[in-house]
Parts: sequence; structure tokens; C-alpha cells
Amino acid sequence: MPGTFSVPTVDLGPYVGDGTASERARLAGEVDDACRTVGFMQVLGHGVPDDVLAGLTGAVDGFFGLPTEVKRGYRVTGANRGYSPPKSESLSLSLGVESASRMNDFFEAFNVGTEARSFPGLDLSDDDYGINLWPAEVPGFRAAVEAYSAHAARVARALTRVFADALGVAPDFFERLTDHSIDVLRMNNYALPEGTVTLDGDLTGMGEHTDFGLVTVLWADRVAGLQVLGADSGWHDVVPVEGALLVNLGDLTARLTNDAWSSTLHRVKPPIVAGTIERRRSVAFFHDGNVDAVINTLPGFLGSDDGPAYQPITVRDHIAAKLAGSRQGKANTAAVREAARVLAAAGRDPRLA
Repeated sequence: MPGTFSVPTVDLGPYVGDGTASERARLAGEVDDACRTVGFMQVLGHGVPDDVLAGLTGAVDGFFGLPTEVKRGYRVTGANRGYSPPKSESLSLSLGVESASRMNDFFEAFNVGTEARSFPGLDLSDDDYGINLWPAEVPGFRAAVEAYSAHAARVARALTRVFADALGVAPDFFERLTDHSIDVLRMNNYALPEGTVTLDGDLTGMGEHTDFGLVTVLWADRVAGLQVLGADSGWHDVVPVEGALLVNLGDLTARLTNDAWSSTLHRVKPPIVAGTIERRRSVAFFHDGNVDAVINTLPGFLGSDDGPAYQPITVRDHIAAKLAGSRQGKANTAAVREAARVLAAAGRDPRLA
């Protein structure tokens, strides 16, 4: 029923600290329920220090406060690292869904992540992992961002340990999929200088999309804008509770579970207050998995007579198809299930898309 949507709040403490077996079992059950019903969680007990979060927000403000021409000097080329200016992406195309106009997401972003050289001894390519760009114009930017990234990675790996218990697989199942994971930290800024946008139409902060990988850990301002698609096909506002990180599943976890766990569609609508867009910041840590890992549906989720919803795919191929949509304007025709959900929410018949 409309109005009953909520994002469950869980405390990660038993897996971050020394939780008892019963405490861990209780948390695994709570996470399993959240993953089956919503695909999003509010996570407390994550252990990220306040000073690390303060350093992160200072770095975000420092970079996005730079002049436009300076930011454009760090423009993304090749791998998924660097600056994306406003209206250079269309996340809905990562699902093969056309927005009202292509490349119309008005957020700006800056990406860093793991590099091939982070894994000495493995023959990994910069084409997959990318080389980070560090803006010299913002003092302390690299140290602050790397400090938070380390904590976000720790939280993501604690979550996948919970996932393993909840799914009844070996404790090291996700470790084997992520020991050289493509992890990306994306800093987002939803604000435009005065006069650059008309407030008459239906503005898109970030189009409808699912996240690409295994799990996403999100820090966000407590400002409206994030919306999640509920089981009622309605969009619902989600604002983090005080001190919480938001967590959602990605496509690869949905593939592992044959959609028993949800890679939930979400978007960002700009909060307009008194005719102006209120600024909103978020920082997403995408824990995507090893580039060469093959994602197969787990045997325990093959009970349907119809078999698996998804064919096996490498992390590399899945992410490449999604990025080709969001960055290059090439509709991802493989995202049939996700696209159908977007179109149903918009009142459009997916058979006519």
C-alpha cells in the first residue's frame, strides 16, 4: 500500500566488533529480510570516525568549489576516473531507457578507485582499473579521500561477510570474488550556479538506475532528493537517519540470487526550495568485484522451473555495458528486467518502449 514504504535500519556492530554467534545470526536475518524486500538499508554501527567524515566533506567541498575550467582539466577519459561535468551522463541509459533528453543528469561527479598497480603480482590492465587523478588545487584532498575510502571498503567487506551468512554460502565466498575488486569512490554534487538551469520542467538530478556491482555504501547529506522505487511501483523519498550510511545492493548480487535479493531502482530528484535548487552532496563507494570474476546464479536459487533469470557474465563485461549507456549514450539492451520496472513506474508499457 502507498505510504508504507520504509528502509530498514540495521546495526553492523556484531560484524565490525566481536559479536556473538546469536547476534550475528540475528543481524544476518535482518539483512536477508531487507535485501529481499527493499534492497536498501540504513546502516549504523559502521565505525567510520567523525573526523574521517569531516575530512571527506571538506575534500568534496574543496573540489566542487573550484572554478569550472579547473575541474574540467580533470575530465574523465578512458577508465572510470576523474571529473564528470553536469549533463555529461544519463544513468537511465545504463538500463536502456531513454530520458526526456539524453545526457541530462545535472549532477557533477569526481571518481577515484583501486588501480591495477594496487595488486602487484597480478597482470591487471589500467583499462579496467584506471589511474587516479588527484587535484593539486585542493590541499589534503588525496589524504582525506583515501582515509574515507579505506573505511568504506572495510564496511563493504563487513557487509559481504553478513551476506555470506545470510545466503548460507561459505564465509569466504565473497572474498574470492573481491580479492582484486574494482572499487570506485564517486563524489557527487547536486548544485548548479545561478542561471544555468530552468526550473520549469521535470529536472533530473540523476536518472533512474541500478548500481552495477555487488554492494554500494553511501554517505549523503540529510537533504531530500534520493528516491527509491518501491514494490508499489511508486517512488519514495529516502533521507539517511542521523549517523547512518545508506547501503544498497547492485546488479551482480541480484544475479547471484536470481533476483531473490533486489538491485533496487533509485534516482535523485533535485530538491527545489523557493525556486532554487538546494545543494545536496553524496559519496558512493561501489564494491564491484574482480574484473575477471564470472557471476553465476547460486545453486540454492535455481528452484524455478524457468531456470536462472541471468546468463553467466564477467564483472568486466557487465560494467562495460552499463558505462557505455551512462557515459556514451549507448542504450544497454541487456538490462531488460530493470528497464521494464522503470517503464512500469512511469506508466509506460515496456512492450512499446
